[in-house]
Amino acid sequence: MLWRAGADGAEILLVHPGGPYWRGKNEHGWSIPKGEFEPGREDAEACARREFEEELGSPLPADAAMTALAIVKASGKHIYPFLVNGQFDPASLRSNTTEIEWPPRSGKRIIIPEVDAAAWIPLDQAQRFLHKGQAKIPGLIEAKLTQ
Repeated sequence: MLWRAGADGAEILLVHPGGPYWRGKNEHGWSIPKGEFEPGREDAEACARREFEEELGSPLPADAAMTALAIVKASGKHIYPFLVNGQFDPASLRSNTTEIEWPPRSGKRIIIPEVDAAAWIPLDQAQRFLHKGQAKIPGLIEAKLTQ
């Protein structure tokens, strides 16, 4: 995940999931850019770089220093977050797409963007935007930035 120094303190880049389920959900409806990976079969940093590019349509600079944060357990999964200082223009978002069944159990398939928005959120406000399973991440970031 990207962070930058904003006028009033640190800001992090969050993404909003695409599709009809998440439409209109703002509080606890945002996420860090992320994706699935299998420990032992893929490098976590390489996966983070790949998922960032897939969800945002822009690669992280190859020389961007990534700092690993503590692993977060959410909904039975493990999130391996990385912190990167950098810039991204949310207007340049070009997410990849995925196919889902909608409405559920209808047999109908639609194509949706994985991410339909990106925004810089002040670190001290991020917890109310993030999915509840990711709510610990702003604290991890704050601890790392104040070391």
